[in-house]
Amino acid sequence: MTGHKKVLVVGATGLVGNAVMKHLANQQNTSVVAVARRKPANPYSAKFISVDLTNEKECFNHFGNMTDITHIVYAALYEKQNLTTGWLEQDQIQVNDRMLRNIFEPLEQASSKTLKHVTLLQGTKAYGGHVRPIKVPAREGKSDARDIPNFYWAQEDYIKNKQQGKDWNWTIFRPQIIIGESIGSAMNLIPAIGVYGALLKEEGKPLYYPGQETSVMEMVDADLLARAIDWAGSVESASNETFNITNGDVMVMKNIWPAIAEALDMDSGENVPISLAKEMSKRTSDWDRICVKYQLAAPGITEFVGQSFQFADRYLNQLHHPLLVSTIKLRQAGFHEVMDSESMIKKWINVFQEKRLLPSPCTGNGRLSHQNISIS
Repeated sequence: MTGHKKVLVVGATGLVGNAVMKHLANQQNTSVVAVARRKPANPYSAKFISVDLTNEKECFNHFGNMTDITHIVYAALYEKQNLTTGWLEQDQIQVNDRMLRNIFEPLEQASSKTLKHVTLLQGTKAYGGHVRPIKVPAREGKSDARDIPNFYWAQEDYIKNKQQGKDWNWTIFRPQIIIGESIGSAMNLIPAIGVYGALLKEEGKPLYYPGQETSVMEMVDADLLARAIDWAGSVESASNETFNITNGDVMVMKNIWPAIAEALDMDSGENVPISLAKEMSKRTSDWDRICVKYQLAAPGITEFVGQSFQFADRYLNQLHHPLLVSTIKLRQAGFHEVMDSESMIKKWINVFQEKRLLPSPCTGNGRLSHQNISIS
């Protein structure tokens, strides 16, 4: 692609938005505008704009003046406090639909001469896996669960209708479990497992496995996803297409638990199923003391983990059917990157440790004993 590329990253503090900002910061002839309510910890040289995406007037005032945007990466997401039940509720669907429209209506008009590409994010809820077993492997366009309420369909239909007769195009990605760097996200396993591990380690305990034995899953590295998003905005084979995306392997969490324990400098423990959402809510003061003791930069549990304990419970304890997808279409279109998922998890644990969001290896003396994690 020739000419200057100006990318609007919406949802810049989330897993995907942060990874996209970081990736684009290394590109020549590219500038980034980052949109979120709160300022990213590292904006990676992007221009930051704080916007309430549910406020139509505020969005019009900001995006109606952007006349030179070439690419939009829409990674903003509204989730309800009760994560999984909220996925089916109409107000969750309506808010997510409205947020996209509030941005895109003024922006498309303002950047009508420059806009080239729009990226939307979905996931395996597009196949109905949050409600019922799916056909394995799920394939794009062949098993879409249009009969199940989902904001994906509202956003997808809106973008497809807006694109008719226009020069710009779109790509929709359906990633599996995204692993990366974010604070307070609704669906990030690293802070959830990291906090759980830190509390056990401080008590002198091993890293008990809190899930069922057969949690089969696929994941995708946030950095790999960011590279795929960048690729999609520059190739004809991704124009107006939907792609599943994973690291390329399939894993059973129980099998890589020893590697996770090693990254946390812990022994791997026996299988002790618990609800992380329920048990960790009792440990806020213990986590605060760990943060003080080891001079962590992490905030309190709620702000740090968000709803990710609920997300972890879903995949470790509540999912009784496989959510496996085909990525053949993406590879046939020309994106071939893969990554070992075990290495990826260890990579991100190390990142959180290096940034003092989790205790570093060789820390923890087993002194928090007044309120142990229940294993009954």
